[in-house]
Amino acid sequence: MSPHPRVIHKRRATITALPLYYSGYLLKKHSKEKDFKKYYAELRGAILFLYTDETQDTYTEQLDLEQLKSMKLNSPYQRKMPTIFTLALLTEEVQLKMDSPDTGEEWRGYILTVVKREIPSQLQLLPGQILQLQEVLDQERRRHSSISGPPLPPRPAFMHSASPPASHPPAEDKPDYSTPDMPACFFNVTRQEAEDMLKANPEYGSIILRPSTLTNNYAMTIRHLTASGPVIKNYRVTSTNAGFVIELEEAVTVSTLNDVLEYFRQKTDFRLHPYMLSQPYDTRIEPSCTPKSINISSPTLKTVPQAQVKPMLQSKVKEECLPPPAKPAENDYVVPDDQMADKHLAKLVELETELRHVLKLRKGKTQTTSGDEELYQNENCEASVSSTAAWTKSAAV
Repeated sequence: MSPHPRVIHKRRATITALPLYYSGYLLKKHSKEKDFKKYYAELRGAILFLYTDETQDTYTEQLDLEQLKSMKLNSPYQRKMPTIFTLALLTEEVQLKMDSPDTGEEWRGYILTVVKREIPSQLQLLPGQILQLQEVLDQERRRHSSISGPPLPPRPAFMHSASPPASHPPAEDKPDYSTPDMPACFFNVTRQEAEDMLKANPEYGSIILRPSTLTNNYAMTIRHLTASGPVIKNYRVTSTNAGFVIELEEAVTVSTLNDVLEYFRQKTDFRLHPYMLSQPYDTRIEPSCTPKSINISSPTLKTVPQAQVKPMLQSKVKEECLPPPAKPAENDYVVPDDQMADKHLAKLVELETELRHVLKLRKGKTQTTSGDEELYQNENCEASVSSTAAWTKSAAV
């Protein structure tokens, strides 16, 4: 038993927060395809979601109508003929076929109103249908004026128009796509380039995050090892106001792109790793260059200036350094040094000898002197010698 359409509508609303404007069956084919395929289509915002039928929860394909250049009617409007439109997008052309011309006119009115944000003229619709288009136009204008979602991924190089508008400055040669929340395994490559990178260098990793062909979507390319060999798979990651939606059989909503990587790693028991380019390492140590202002071969010695101080005599310095001798107090007995006492005693003995010799000479010269004078002189000399001898003995003691 198929689920109720209301349940399916709620499930689809969890994939994207875009409002639903119009829905119905139509046929679609790319310009390179031969036959049309039938889809159940929902116009949500400016994106056309295509399902295999009304009971499918996850869409099979989507067309970003923001990239619409023109919408042409292949055949004139006729009541009993199917209507075919050719949508010229940036990278491809898609044809939409409606069995009923009235349904085709409604699709054309909703698509052009959402893309150009104005109701196209010369629509063959009833007044009530025009009022519905006016409500859709008001809602779409309010939605665009309040958009403040996460940063959109950059478009691949092949999607940039050849002649950008003159009001915008020319883009730099190497634009900076890095944002604080952008994983390191994000590469601005196409689907085929991402698959070739994983096949050529599997040792670098197995997950590549890349921009989708839609301006508000991402894509995940992984290389998964199975029992039969490596398999390359691609997954959609839709950017919404509520976060990022991993479009699986049961859609999963996470907050950041890093959470998207972590979810894939957890579901594969951490066997997948983000794709990281190998960083080269240096193998040689180069000597540092010598500055030109320095000459190592002949260094100049720094001369220290000498102090201008007047020289002083060594003797005076020594005299000033030596402390003055302490004077003995009165009535103190000073014990002389042994060597000094011996020298002093020898001097006294020599002096006594000289005095006796002088006395002997004087005795010989005084023969003519009278007896009283001779006696007086001899007594004085004897007294001097005796006193000298006595002092010598006392000094020796």
